[in-house]
Amino acid sequence: MAPHELFALLSDETRLRCLFLLQKNKELCVCEFGQVIGSIQPKISRHLALLRNSGIVLDERRGQWVYYRMNQTLPEWAQQILEDVLGELKNVEPYRSDFMKLTELSKQCPSSC
Repeated sequence: MAPHELFALLSDETRLRCLFLLQKNKELCVCEFGQVIGSIQPKISRHLALLRNSGIVLDERRGQWVYYRMNQTLPEWAQQILEDVLGELKNVEPYRSDFMKLTELSKQCPSSC
């Protein structure tokens, strides 16, 4: 992955919100992203597919659901950029609210899918 490809992927708010949630929760399924972000599953899936195809996230199918997690084998420079960018968003809307919604969702139903 080239730096310009990473920054292009980070330029979309939905993708950035998905990455932020993955950084905070380690693994999520498409339905959880949709519930937290408030978007329809096809839109979320399309954005996650771009992240998967770029190698930023990895996926695993379990039954009818696909679970996503950050790829820990990204180049060091890419991991550092993601860590820095995502770390700065914790007090910025809508990321702060997304994290609070995810926390509530986990408390209500640990396996929401």
